[in-house]
Amino acid sequence: MHDVVDKLVSIKKEIQSNNSRAEIIAVSKTFPLNKILPLINSGHIHYGENKIQEAMDKWMDIKKDFQNIKLHFVGKLQTNKVKFALPLFDYIHSLDSLKLADKIANEQQKKKFKPKIFIQVNIGKEKQKNGIDIESLDKFYTDCRNNFDLNIVGLMCLPPNDNIPEKYFSEMQRLIKNMKPQELSMGMTNDYMVALKYGSTFLRIGSKIFGPRG
Repeated sequence: MHDVVDKLVSIKKEIQSNNSRAEIIAVSKTFPLNKILPLINSGHIHYGENKIQEAMDKWMDIKKDFQNIKLHFVGKLQTNKVKFALPLFDYIHSLDSLKLADKIANEQQKKKFKPKIFIQVNIGKEKQKNGIDIESLDKFYTDCRNNFDLNIVGLMCLPPNDNIPEKYFSEMQRLIKNMKPQELSMGMTNDYMVALKYGSTFLRIGSKIFGPRG
């Protein structure tokens, strides 16, 4: 069995031992296809990229050959790149403004394709990070569903690097209770086991599967 497949299997066992059914998004950004293909051939479905051009170069043909693959956009999505993101990406994890919501709404009408979307929450109230403030979340969520007809499936966060992810993950778990459906995109290589305790349903794991990025 290939090295990356072994690593993924090991992570899956960890998740199952916690009685969780969370999906693993293998964050394949910066890694070439020859590193990713063993996972694809093993049957893994969910992959994450954060640059539109790189994703187009890597995934356009692969997705034609493997139509069950689900591609997740996990970076900052610029409004001028939305037209390229749809329908390549099945999930967008970083909806962070009404301007972007409007752009996605227009594009999904043109393409007749509705991606599954996570609202990015600025859970640590950090000025340098994108995301919707907690106080504005309910109204933003309602606007996205009612005014823009977006398929909002849940919330995503990037917690501050202060070594207490529990504080932020528990707040996300509280916030999602008012929403439907209730997917949570949280937890990466360093904190995914903590995220599982607070109900994460999508884990964004890169280096623990593929190794360090160059």
